[in-house]
Amino acid sequence: MRHRKKEEGMQRGGWRIACVVVVLAMFGVACQGTSTEKTTPSPGANATFTYDVNSQVMIGWDPATGYSNEIIAMNNMYEQLTRYNSQTQQVEPLLATSWTTSSNGLTWTFTLRPGVTFHTGRAMTSADVKASIDRTIQVNGGASYIWGPVKSIDASTPDTVTFHLKYPAPIDLIASADYAAYIYDTKASGSEDLGKWFEQGHEAGTGPYTLEDWNKGQEIELRLTSFPDYWGGWDGAHYTRYVFRVTPEPTTAAQLLRSGQVSMVERMTPQLWQSFQGQDGFQTTDDPSWQTLLAMLNTSAGPLANQSVRQAVASAIDYPGMISALHGGADQISGYVPPGLWGHFDDLSNPVFDATNAQQMLEQAGYGPGGKAMDLTLTYTQGDADEQLVGTLIKSNLAKLNVNVDVRGLAWPAQWSKAKSSNPSDRQDILLFYWWPDYADPYSWFINLFHTESKPYFNLTYYSNPQLDGLIDGVESQAATDRPSAIDTYKQMQDLLLQAMPAISLYTQVYQKALLSSVGGFVENPAYPNVVFGYELTPQG
Repeated sequence: MRHRKKEEGMQRGGWRIACVVVVLAMFGVACQGTSTEKTTPSPGANATFTYDVNSQVMIGWDPATGYSNEIIAMNNMYEQLTRYNSQTQQVEPLLATSWTTSSNGLTWTFTLRPGVTFHTGRAMTSADVKASIDRTIQVNGGASYIWGPVKSIDASTPDTVTFHLKYPAPIDLIASADYAAYIYDTKASGSEDLGKWFEQGHEAGTGPYTLEDWNKGQEIELRLTSFPDYWGGWDGAHYTRYVFRVTPEPTTAAQLLRSGQVSMVERMTPQLWQSFQGQDGFQTTDDPSWQTLLAMLNTSAGPLANQSVRQAVASAIDYPGMISALHGGADQISGYVPPGLWGHFDDLSNPVFDATNAQQMLEQAGYGPGGKAMDLTLTYTQGDADEQLVGTLIKSNLAKLNVNVDVRGLAWPAQWSKAKSSNPSDRQDILLFYWWPDYADPYSWFINLFHTESKPYFNLTYYSNPQLDGLIDGVESQAATDRPSAIDTYKQMQDLLLQAMPAISLYTQVYQKALLSSVGGFVENPAYPNVVFGYELTPQG
């Protein structure tokens, strides 16, 4: 997966949002929030929330570059200026309490929340916000591209930060991103290199939880504990410890939940999930997501370098059968942008299951029944039961057409490393992994997955199309000034991709979580995939 992924409204401990306004790029507006006095955790809140996940959590520790599974922990240790509420489809205050934009959309000013303290003990000021984002831009890793519109940042007053842009862009939305928008203490490491300090297993956020211990490669990988000086305060019932447990096998994860050893399981098989429905002591959730499962096809080497062969493979997959086999855990998708995000279209020319057509195209390329056999390697993330099932189904579908698929489950770091190999012969033919947006905008799919890369990072199809690159390069500015035209551009880009078929958009995942009935307050937010904001939960009973 890129791997990882429902969310809550913005009721935070002792404070609520006073008003929420989506800030449009061409109008000046403000959004206000109120603050809460810090209090010590109440005795009744001394409870531990244990989140069971299926693969390693901390792929990286640097908040500037982290771009994988660590999202689920980072968003509990760090915070952004704003947060996107997918239920209201609005941007809400977090470390910023209000913001305004100039009439031309080129200047944005954020007023910061007072009384915010880093886990290092330093008070957060506008200079720290500037330093965080400046460093993230400078390091230029992970999702730092989101700050591309920024020309400069001014820490105009201790509680005000101003962004000056190269072109109009929705900075309020960008500032809510699930990656690369974290505010952190850039002085945390003292004289030591900050990047190296982070990667040793340190954090320097403002979030409700701070690091207690990290056990790389262990089942109990990460323990967080409440930060006593958290600006939101600890009045009322809260989980004061947050544990991440890694259990690759879904059956074992289900057993841990039944025995009460974990509080929530991120993902299990649909059949196991259904076994918890209506059972005393448990609750289940199923919500649509913005997380799509993609089959990334190797366009640079091997049989799939042939566009006709890629189209044949896409026609050979039994999509209705796949959705049925997932028992409510997935929805079919049109194009690459999931429903619920602008830029999605229901009427695109998606591949459909047509084994006869697939056979004809393969035969024209010299393959298929009666032709030469085709051998392909498919990798999926070990521990993800859905991906394993999909890989098995694709293998079965293609076997009927004299295509042999070697399905391999790899730990995500190994799967990703193989895909990024500088030696093309070491790479896979098909890679299964999930993608979701970095903020509530379709841009992430195209700039990351399909824009030309000289060195593979997330364009794991190795696809290059100068026409598509040009459209991608201009669409964000277009979106800020002329949304209808940008929507047309996203349709044009998806039409190009569906013709070239560098990647097959298999389905949108339905988040199916099982949790103890004693866990209150959980709400999914697809803008922060699979993140469970521990501070928003309330231990009950």
